[in-house]
Amino acid sequence: MTDHILTERAGANGAINVIRFNRPEKKNAITRAMYTSMARALIAGENDDSVRIHVMLGTQGAFTSGNDMQDFMAVAMGGSMGTEVLDFLAALALARKPIISGVDGLAVGVGATINLHCDLTFATPESRFHTPFVDLALVPEAGSSLLAPAAMGHQKAFALLAAGIPFSGDEAERAGLIYKTVSSNELEATVMAAAENLAEKPPKALAIARRLVKPDPELVMARMREEAELFGNQLKSAEALAAFQNFMARKK
Repeated sequence: MTDHILTERAGANGAINVIRFNRPEKKNAITRAMYTSMARALIAGENDDSVRIHVMLGTQGAFTSGNDMQDFMAVAMGGSMGTEVLDFLAALALARKPIISGVDGLAVGVGATINLHCDLTFATPESRFHTPFVDLALVPEAGSSLLAPAAMGHQKAFALLAAGIPFSGDEAERAGLIYKTVSSNELEATVMAAAENLAEKPPKALAIARRLVKPDPELVMARMREEAELFGNQLKSAEALAAFQNFMARKK
């Protein structure tokens, strides 16, 4: 696996499958190789009977700033999207075991929408959930157009996904995007304590309860495929190329 994704087994008998973004010099921007590593880590945890819980973490100040813009630019200039992103999202949506995330700082694009698939998300008040899809001439992804309105209601979902309005950790908690805010120095300990608590519960009963309270995964996958097609079309559009060029110019 790439060094930009770290994995480990934690807790009693290695019951917690920890997946961590580890590219802090790029604010944990996600490359294709990182998507592949995360998909493999989730699938490996799903297939390991000793694993009860998945945990996703970033680094201090950044969960992830979203997709690596160089990958977007390559597609906009005529390259291929590949299947890495959708493979990871499918592994996320089809996971049978609970997923807990801990967010500190930036959670941009897919860094925000990943949490809609999580069963418990803890975040620091200073976190910033931001999905500037439309600003980049793109559209919502990761099943977020289905999951966010169900979790947050239409207007808050529209504010996040279409208007591109950032949500602080506290605002995300009030909106129903995340479970709870905790201080930065307590974040990872809180996440791991929650994971250990779930890992001690009867696994079959927990799996059934989780399935009952989550949307039908086939509906989520169908929406993901629809979003991916529209996202891919937009990614290759003239307005997206212009938006990316403007973004890169501002960064310089």
